[in-house]
Amino acid sequence: LVAQLPALQVVLPLIAAPLCVILRRPTLAWLVFLITAWGGLAISALLIVVVKVGGPISYAMGGWEPPLGIEYRVDHLNAFVIGVVSLIAAVIAPYAKASVEKEIDPERIYLFYALMLLCLCGLLGIAMTGDAFNLFVFLEISSLSSYALIAMGAKRKALLAAFQYLVLGTVGGTFILIGVGLLYAMTGTLNMLDLAARIPAVADTTTVKAALAFIMVGAGLKLALLPLHFWLPNAYTYAPSVVSAFIAATATKVAAYAMIRFIYTVLGADFALEQLPLNQILMFLAVAAMLYGSVAAIFQTDVKRLLAWSSIAQIGYIVLGLALLSSAGLTASILHLLNHGVIKAALFMSVGIMFWQTNSVQLGDLAGLGRSMPWVAAAFVGAGLGLIGVPLTAGFITKWYLLAAVIDDGHWLLAAAILISSLLAIIYIARVVETLYFRAAPAQTSELAKPPMMMVAATWTLVIINLGIGVHSTPFVRYAQSAAQSLLGGAA
Repeated sequence: LVAQLPALQVVLPLIAAPLCVILRRPTLAWLVFLITAWGGLAISALLIVVVKVGGPISYAMGGWEPPLGIEYRVDHLNAFVIGVVSLIAAVIAPYAKASVEKEIDPERIYLFYALMLLCLCGLLGIAMTGDAFNLFVFLEISSLSSYALIAMGAKRKALLAAFQYLVLGTVGGTFILIGVGLLYAMTGTLNMLDLAARIPAVADTTTVKAALAFIMVGAGLKLALLPLHFWLPNAYTYAPSVVSAFIAATATKVAAYAMIRFIYTVLGADFALEQLPLNQILMFLAVAAMLYGSVAAIFQTDVKRLLAWSSIAQIGYIVLGLALLSSAGLTASILHLLNHGVIKAALFMSVGIMFWQTNSVQLGDLAGLGRSMPWVAAAFVGAGLGLIGVPLTAGFITKWYLLAAVIDDGHWLLAAAILISSLLAIIYIARVVETLYFRAAPAQTSELAKPPMMMVAATWTLVIINLGIGVHSTPFVRYAQSAAQSLLGGAA
C-alpha cells in the first residue's frame, strides 16, 4: 500500500468528485468531501515520513518507466507542499458545511463539493507529478474548477471575477504550455529530471531562454505576482467564503511551487537566476508586491478585498526568498508556503463566520462584533498577528529567516522593504481590530445567533497551528532546510 501512496493521493479526490454528482444530496456530498480531505491528509503525512526516512519516491504510472512514461516523484519539497494543501483541505472540510449551506443554492451544493474535489485533485497533481506537461494538465484542472467555484458567489460581480480569472488564467496556462513545448522541442523529453540532465547542453540557445521567459510569465500569472495580479482581488472578494479561504491558502502556494520547481530543478538555478538577470527582476517585482499590496490593503473597506491585497504582498515574500539563490532565502520561501497558507486560511475563515452572521464583510457592518462574537474576533486577531509577523507566531519565523537571508547577502534595502511591509500590515490589520472591538455595534447585533461550532473550531485549529509553529518551529525549519539544500544541490 505504501508503494501506491503517490497515485492514491491524486486518485482519491478524482474518484470522489463524480461520486458527489452521483449522490446529489448535499449532506452526502459534504461527507464525501470530508472523508476524502482527511484521507488525503493521512496519505500526505505518510508520504512526508517515507520521504524523510527513505529519500525521494519515484512512481511510474501505467508500468512505463521514466523518462518514457509519466512519473510521479515525491521529494522533500513537494511532500511539504502536498502536506500544506491536504492540511488546509482537511481543516476547511468541517467548516464548509454550514458556510456552504448559507451561501450556495441547495440544488447546487453537490456540484460545489464536486468542484472542490476536482480543484484539490489538480493542486495535488501539480505538486506530485514529475512530468512537465502533466503539471500543465493538473494546473488546468485546478484552474477550471476554480473558475466555476468563484462564479458560485452570491453577487453578480462573482461572474465578472470568474471571467477575469478565466481569461488571465488561460493566458498564464498557455504561456506555460508554450514554454514546455519549447523545452520539448530542444530536448525531446518532458520528464523533469531528464529535462534537467539535457538542458545544460542547449542552455545557450535562444529557444531555451524563450522557454524560461514563457514559463516565468505564466507562473507569475498563476501566482498573481505584481503586475500580473489583476485577477486576484476580485476573485478572493466575490467567491464564496470557503472558496476564498481554500484558494488563498493553496492555489498561489502551488503556483509558487511550480515556479521553484522549474527554476531550481528543471532549468537550473545557475542558468535561470545567474546567467540571465531573472533574480534581479524577481527581487524588484517581489519588493513592489510587498509594498504596493500592503498600501492597497490599507485603503480597503471590504475585509475580504483587504485580505486579498494582503495576499499579493505576502506573495512578494515568497518570490523574494526564491530569488536570493541561497539556502536561507529558499528556506524562508518554503516555510512561507505553509505559514501564509495557515494564517490566510484562518483569516478568511474568521471573516466567513462574520459573514455567516451579518451577511456582510464591509468594515462598517462588522462594528462591535468583538463583543458579540469574542471567539471569532479573537481568531482574527491571532491570525492577524501572524500575518504581521509578531514573535511566537508562524509569520515571525518566516520573516526572521527572510531578514537573515537578505542581511547575509548584504541587501540592506531589501531588509528595509520587509520591515516597512510588516509595519504597513500592522495598519490594515489594526483597522479591522479597531472596528471589531472599539466601534459601537448596530442595534441588531446583540440578537444574532451563535455561529456553528464546527466553523469556529476549524478556524481556531489553524490559529493554534499558527501559534504552535511560532513557539516550536524547529521541525518545520529543518524540513524546509532539507528541501532547500536538496534543490540547491541539484537533487530532485
